[in-house]
Amino acid sequence: MRFSTLIRYLFFILILLSAATASFAQFGISVSFGPPAIPVYDQPVCPGDGYIWTPGYWAWDGNDYYWVPGTWVLAPEVGFLWTPGYWGWAGSAFIFHEGYWGPHVGFYGGINYGFGYFGHGYEGGRWDGGHYFYNRSVNNIDVNVIHSVYDARPAYNNTNRVSYNGGNGGIDERASSQEQNYSRERHIAPVAAQVQHVQAARGNRELGASLNQGRPPIAATQRPGVFNDHAVPATEAGGRYEPPANRGLNAARPPVHASELPPLERPAAPNTGSPKLDKKYQQQQQNLYNRQSQERQKLQQQQETEHQQLARPNVNPAKAQQVEQRHQQQTQQLQQRHVQQQQQMQQRQPQSRQSQPKRR
Repeated sequence: MRFSTLIRYLFFILILLSAATASFAQFGISVSFGPPAIPVYDQPVCPGDGYIWTPGYWAWDGNDYYWVPGTWVLAPEVGFLWTPGYWGWAGSAFIFHEGYWGPHVGFYGGINYGFGYFGHGYEGGRWDGGHYFYNRSVNNIDVNVIHSVYDARPAYNNTNRVSYNGGNGGIDERASSQEQNYSRERHIAPVAAQVQHVQAARGNRELGASLNQGRPPIAATQRPGVFNDHAVPATEAGGRYEPPANRGLNAARPPVHASELPPLERPAAPNTGSPKLDKKYQQQQQNLYNRQSQERQKLQQQQETEHQQLARPNVNPAKAQQVEQRHQQQTQQLQQRHVQQQQQMQQRQPQSRQSQPKRR
């Protein structure tokens, strides 16, 4: 009996892990303008065997792009390589495609991240016999520490520093049939050290593009999250950064997705002078709040699922634009309906005792 219970428990855990692995591909971040160019910087020396270079990139915090420094990360499994994330035009906004670990390097937008990631594939290293070998031609390796090295000149020459795919001025590249096949392999989400690395970058004000103008003072680190030791600054910006004047004013443009809506407001507690009536109206307010929260969550999950489908290689830009337009319409209709419901709720309730006109 105990053995069968253990088997069921392990099976349940396996399902949860599979769901977690699948969910990392979801994305809901969309920005109306593209990120700055990839800055020019040097790579810190590799700290040891098994570390794989994950290039730096621009992320979005809701108001501004910020630089996530490149760093060396231990591969989560033998034989796994890193596919960088990238920004891609979806018809009405740029959306971010999350990076992942897998047995092959998939499509990352044709972006030239450097150090082996020159737009397609990876020329910085390879697995052989369960051991990782580093290409000294594109990596900073101390051969006194790491002996599994080789020298191979990059076959793919790319000097473009544009950091996004599609749209005005973006990289005009599509996934090859081989890269499409790689996208269907088993993948692993960014590991905990990478997630913490991103959080640390987001909390560092100096990494914001509006402040550093595309030239971050910490462009790369030797280990994830360690910004004060062996950190490398950018030597120059990859290009001129000219964001729109209203780049940080989310309220200046209508929300496109349910995740971008402002938090629901709880109405003031009723005060009619009758505790019984107050309790009744307060319960009605709570019921409305709960129902609207559930509707928001349902729409957000639906839109994220459709975003997952847009993340597939070679998605028709016209289809992506239609999806984004539909999302904006759905979100605005939901917001308007909720405002009307809140107004109707307030109209049905009597005025509070303090706001009732005094009798003479």
